Amino acid sequence: MANKAPDHNPKTDPEPGSNTVKDPDNWTTGDEPITGAQASYLKTLSEEAGEPFDENLTKAEASKRIDELQEKTGRGR
Repeated sequence: MANKAPDHNPKTDPEPGSNTVKDPDNWTTGDEPITGAQASYLKTLSEEAGEPFDENLTKAEASKRIDELQEKTGRGR
């Protein structure tokens, strides 16, 4: 296995490791309440999409809803 160059920055890697993207259903903290950042972004997306905003979602549910509304509003591109 080849080593990456010493100046390699994983934050800018166009193909990050497979463990960087996890299904919200598999999050260990997915059942916790929605975060402030999620709520704020979800409120904005909901308004843009003309959809109701639910502040009682879990972190995992909010993540899925954000994905749905990003597709609907075009922000997910």
